[in-house]
Amino acid sequence: MTYAQAGVDIDAGDRMVDLIAPLAQRTFSPRVMGDLGGFAGLFRLDYNEKLFRHNYREPVLIGCTDGVGTKVKVAIAMNRVDTVGIDCVAMNVNDLICCGGEPLFFLDYIGTNKLTPQRMADIVKGVSDGCVQAGCALLGGETAEMPDIYQDDDFDLAGFAVGVVERKKIIDGRSVEAGDSVIALASDGLHSNGFGLARKVLLGPGRYDVDAAPAELEGASVGQAMLAPTRIYVKSVLDVLARYRVKHVVKAMAHITGGGLEGNLPRVLPAGLTARVRRASWQIPPIFRLIQAKGPVDETEMFKVFNMGIGFVMVVAAAFAKSIMSQLRRSGERCWELGRIKKGGPELEWV
Repeated sequence: MTYAQAGVDIDAGDRMVDLIAPLAQRTFSPRVMGDLGGFAGLFRLDYNEKLFRHNYREPVLIGCTDGVGTKVKVAIAMNRVDTVGIDCVAMNVNDLICCGGEPLFFLDYIGTNKLTPQRMADIVKGVSDGCVQAGCALLGGETAEMPDIYQDDDFDLAGFAVGVVERKKIIDGRSVEAGDSVIALASDGLHSNGFGLARKVLLGPGRYDVDAAPAELEGASVGQAMLAPTRIYVKSVLDVLARYRVKHVVKAMAHITGGGLEGNLPRVLPAGLTARVRRASWQIPPIFRLIQAKGPVDETEMFKVFNMGIGFVMVVAAAFAKSIMSQLRRSGERCWELGRIKKGGPELEWV
């Protein structure tokens, strides 16, 4: 009896490593030490070269972990697995920057029924693309072939991000006050939350095929709309923070994921304050309206489960809101003033 006969192909794992090595190396910066293939990756927090000098006085490390959830089922149905890696990176680094830090490096984990080298390389290509967008290094990862756990073409994908922030620049929401402006940054669709409900409504028996293109989606297929990668906000947000190195005008940030706006924005607000949100300030994207209509799903449930078109929120000093939005738009973001902070009231007040 051999390991391969038991369902685990070590040789396929070696071939996969050869395919993914260039995908990781393209994300490396001068802070990465050594090559791939060791038992752990090495990353310099500080470095003194004149060209790349970036030393910290009081660094605080940040750690995040998250996965893609059942969005991988849509990727499998579409036979396109090269974008969910972007989602995996995004779900982590968008969380990480909420405290004002920068992502340093990323690690991935793939569990699968059968290790097919090219398919695994396609998944890691998405991770590599996400790391390039986020400006962090893909320092390593793990691929586990477990035929007794995963069936047929199934796989699972999770990630782990580490970042750093100067202690005096940590953004924790404590300075938020009444009158501050709430800025919304648009999502690119479902991102990576609520897929248990979205799949049940759109792809269940008697529903759509992934290739169906209902008029509501304006030319996109159901599968394409569901598989659109999670938007990575890192560079746009860090550019804003870099512009205000002395003035602390960005007071709180929230990544709008599971729980929607109502479940995430209040998490970064001090007790006694609420966000007064203007519902008419944005148009809900078609994919959400399609899910709501086909369910049918109550609108309250929709806002509880999905981002509804808002992927990230910044709470900023009102006097700087227009300038910050202009900078975000120059970075390619679609953004608008969502509302204002006020005293008292419920956790989130809709007007």
